[in-house]
Amino acid sequence: MMHDAKLLEKVISEFEALTHIPRPSGHEKAVSDYLKKHFEEIGCMVTQDEHFNIIAELPATKGKENAPRTILQGHMDMVCVAEPGVSYDPLTDPIKMQRTAEYLTADGTSLGGDDGIGVAEILTAMQCTEEHGPLRAIITVDEEQGMTGARHLSADHLKNAQYLINCDSEDYHIMTVGSAGSVNLDYTRALTRKESDLPAYRITAEGLRGGHSGERIGDGRGNAIRTLALALHALAQEGDVELVSLTGGTARNAIPPTAEAIVRTAMDERSIARLLAAEEKRFHAIYGEADPAMKFTLHPAHAAGRVIGAEEQRALIDLLVLLRTGVHAMTHTQTGGVETSANLGVVRMDENEVHVAFFPRSSVNERLDEIVCEAETLAALTGFSLVVGTASPAWRENPKSKLRTIMAEVYAAQNGGTPMKIESIHAGLETSWHASKNPALDMVSVGVTAHGIHTPEERIEIAAIVPEAKLLMETLRRIAE
Repeated sequence: MMHDAKLLEKVISEFEALTHIPRPSGHEKAVSDYLKKHFEEIGCMVTQDEHFNIIAELPATKGKENAPRTILQGHMDMVCVAEPGVSYDPLTDPIKMQRTAEYLTADGTSLGGDDGIGVAEILTAMQCTEEHGPLRAIITVDEEQGMTGARHLSADHLKNAQYLINCDSEDYHIMTVGSAGSVNLDYTRALTRKESDLPAYRITAEGLRGGHSGERIGDGRGNAIRTLALALHALAQEGDVELVSLTGGTARNAIPPTAEAIVRTAMDERSIARLLAAEEKRFHAIYGEADPAMKFTLHPAHAAGRVIGAEEQRALIDLLVLLRTGVHAMTHTQTGGVETSANLGVVRMDENEVHVAFFPRSSVNERLDEIVCEAETLAALTGFSLVVGTASPAWRENPKSKLRTIMAEVYAAQNGGTPMKIESIHAGLETSWHASKNPALDMVSVGVTAHGIHTPEERIEIAAIVPEAKLLMETLRRIAE
């Protein structure tokens, strides 16, 4: 096997070549053309499909022709962001990679380690593994925005293979063996407006931790939109309340840390404050230290505007109260964790319409089917229209995975017997789409340790590059035994 120093420089060289090619999601032709040529140069038979996905076939080394075929998979696009004040055109400007003793970084922009370093590891493994069975590299487009490359990949490219190693994870010490499916649910209702001369108040739920609705949903944090909806429901039980606006959240996959409503009511400010204090107390009794800083603020609102109709108001608050957020079910597999969850991510309102974005996830596709059924029923009951997006399938953990066993053994041998952490994640991976097209594939996901992905602070741990390459190469060698 190649000496560690040479192996390190090989991987970094492959990665640096990718940084020279602008490759934001949706603009991958140039990098796809580069990969096609490069894979051909290393002896692969290459297909570039109509979406610019690359499928590269490498024959087995001599004597290993009958070994199981293994697919090495990653994606070629990247998230392109820059620090404030940095001049950067992601369509034309290369990434300026920088190297320190500890990290690979970029000068003022995201680095594209997600998933450039994974593609570099695949290229290196296909060139440097001394003994291996038939290999197939699949490098997809547009993973970051819509997984359209994986979604549109022909199932034919996933046939005749026993194993698939996805190289898009972000910690050398962790092997991912399952991921969640999801579906976008969008509720919309038209609004009517009328004048009101009642005093107006601005009520804000703030101080919640928020966070990623996959990674942090199991922490037991509150949801600012639903918290505020419950408070408005309590206020409406005490007196006449007219709603001017209700807004919160930034993205369907982010737990909202704040939400704001403007209401008109004849209730005096002291009575409103008392009810909000009671709701605040109830919140902390439920969420405790998981979300200790939540609070309501109350201020008079000036130039508040017209209120929505009473029936529309009731329907909206009912919808937000009934949409069940947070964890729905935990897994019963070896790795544990969250199986099913949902996030009330966004509520937006203008003069004429209100929109609510709801985002369930599950590692069990049938659970998502149930949530969609519930959503359709709830929409009918509240008078909202519902748009159900295209569901992303789940990749369900396989406790009998041979590949998991092989790779865990290789990792332990590399690390003095320390076991590799094995987990299912409550977020989406391209492997979900591969599993839907070939359920028999034995799959894992691994990757070089990275931090701050999708930000200008993105960095790759140099110390993890060689161990990850060796993990891949030794796994391929053992598969071929």
